[in-house]
Amino acid sequence: MPKTIISEGKTTQEAIDNGLKELKVSKDKVDIKVLEEENKKSFFSILTPRVVKVELTLKENVKEEKREYQKREEKPKREYDHNMEDINKAKERVEKFLKDWLTQVDESLVYEIKIEDYTIFVDIKGQAAGLLIGYRGESLNAMQTILSTIANRNFNDKIKLILDIENYREKRAKILEELAEKVSKTVLKNGKSITLEPMSAYERKIIHTKLQDNTKVETYSIGEGDNRRVVIAKIK
Repeated sequence: MPKTIISEGKTTQEAIDNGLKELKVSKDKVDIKVLEEENKKSFFSILTPRVVKVELTLKENVKEEKREYQKREEKPKREYDHNMEDINKAKERVEKFLKDWLTQVDESLVYEIKIEDYTIFVDIKGQAAGLLIGYRGESLNAMQTILSTIANRNFNDKIKLILDIENYREKRAKILEELAEKVSKTVLKNGKSITLEPMSAYERKIIHTKLQDNTKVETYSIGEGDNRRVVIAKIK
């Protein structure tokens, strides 16, 4: 029997593209059927994102290309520098920046910087800390990029820096791990793969890692750039 999957997206084209990536085939290799849009006629649709579902069926004699499923992120990270002299200089740069900048944002903000395992850890706390986190950590991630750029200026080898604000990363990791467990159970119950919302590489890794020992489901990523998502699927 030809293989059939249900794919989702914000638009019909996005749903089709996601399905083609999951099947690893071109559009001419499948039959496409657009299903009814989720919540299209529901009063509560204003509270949830618009989702379009399409059904993709492989045409006869078309074989699905072999795909490597991922339990971890796609590209291995390069090794970080272990030069303590450079790491200490980087720490001083970041500390000077924070000392000057945070007082201009809000006087309640305080920071702590420490070095562990050749990594610079920055922790910020205060009544106005929530302003620096942003929606689902977007501002926090942007600020980490800025601090990392400051720390690595004029160094040939990369120095690792991790920023946290009011223990947000730990709290977010717990939420994502619970989401991974919940979605995996739904996938096993319904037998259909589920594509999660777009996430950063850091958050996708949490999902992959949480489910890497689950022998009944597999995870992999689809999409590009800011639209990259994790797919959780039942192992057949």
